[in-house]
Amino acid sequence: MSVASVRAGAKERAGSLTLLLTVVGYGAVLGVFLVPEFQALFPELSRATVDILTHAIAAVNTVTIVTLSLGIYWIRRGEVKKHAAAMTTSFALIIVFLGMYLPRVAGGGTKYFVGPDLANIAYLIMLAIHIILSVLAVPVVLYAVILGLTHSEYELRHETRHATVGRIAAASWLLSLVLGVVAYLLLNHVYDSTFEAAAATLLPILPFG
Repeated sequence: MSVASVRAGAKERAGSLTLLLTVVGYGAVLGVFLVPEFQALFPELSRATVDILTHAIAAVNTVTIVTLSLGIYWIRRGEVKKHAAAMTTSFALIIVFLGMYLPRVAGGGTKYFVGPDLANIAYLIMLAIHIILSVLAVPVVLYAVILGLTHSEYELRHETRHATVGRIAAASWLLSLVLGVVAYLLLNHVYDSTFEAAAATLLPILPFG
């Protein structure tokens, strides 16, 4: 099967492919919290390794904020190729993030915020917004990326909703990333935290801690 035929198939079934990948993504993240059999697929990690992955995840997300912001900036200037490169890089960084996040949670554990009551309330509100945006961003980001990879510039402008979906995807994705990095800073550098070894628990789904 050639690359062209794969691309053509993805182009024709962009919606179905988005749905499939969304389900796979949600399933993988929920699996590390809720399914012991899925957790068992990952190696057990030491606390030191968990900390290293935590900092690496924050670094990757910070770089993604930069590349995503550049992608938004370039498309507003009409620099389509630079925009496409920035967005493709941003999406690749999501894969890198998942490659660290899933084993960190499944084989290591999760940190929980410890701080003054007001700070804790603010943190939880921010974290809730971050989680909601993360969940909502997945399908629109996937759809925008699939359209971008399978359609020409002319097709994207005149035959798809790439621009509209892309704006929604970029806004939700960027804000989610920013809140995730802020959560990391509060959890690891501003306030204290407690650590819970890997266990079947649902919240927080994406603590970035």
